[in-house]
Amino acid sequence: MTVEKDALDTVAGLMILAARTAPKARGQDTLLYKVLTTGEIAAISAWLAKEGKARDLAFFIRDSKNFAGSEACVLIGVKGNEPVGINCGACGFGTCTEYTKDYAKRKHPGTDYTGPNCAVRMTDLGIAAGSAVKTAQIHNVDNRLMFTGGVAALYLGFFGEECTVAYAIPLSATGKNIFFDRELKK
Repeated sequence: MTVEKDALDTVAGLMILAARTAPKARGQDTLLYKVLTTGEIAAISAWLAKEGKARDLAFFIRDSKNFAGSEACVLIGVKGNEPVGINCGACGFGTCTEYTKDYAKRKHPGTDYTGPNCAVRMTDLGIAAGSAVKTAQIHNVDNRLMFTGGVAALYLGFFGEECTVAYAIPLSATGKNIFFDRELKK
């Protein structure tokens, strides 16, 4: 262990705390939180490299390299299929009951997330993720909120089937921020 790695692990825990205590609709916590192990980070990197080639998505391959260079990572997901119960209609259904009826049929072939998701739960996820990255920034930890890492984590089963959307936040503490000045090969 290095001083930097110890500090990154501490900040990752503080990021989970910030996400956990972030405001949520009706005080209902449908979010999932995890600090990834070194092996799980490596698995995300490998999955992104493989899928990037298979799908011909250069940004997956680029992000794979960011995960390979990260020493810690926070994962935040949501049970987006659990409506908040206010019948707002933002999901496209008239009521939360209508939304819930045929949820099992909503995974579309070729998509990475299961949806539609409760719009209010997605807002909760965004607020929690924002709180987590703010915490990393306050502690001078380089980070980047990544859709790609969340997708990989879902395919790898890090949250199980209850999670419908996830984001990964890889962390780094080096002399140069590895998450910027990134090349995207065409």
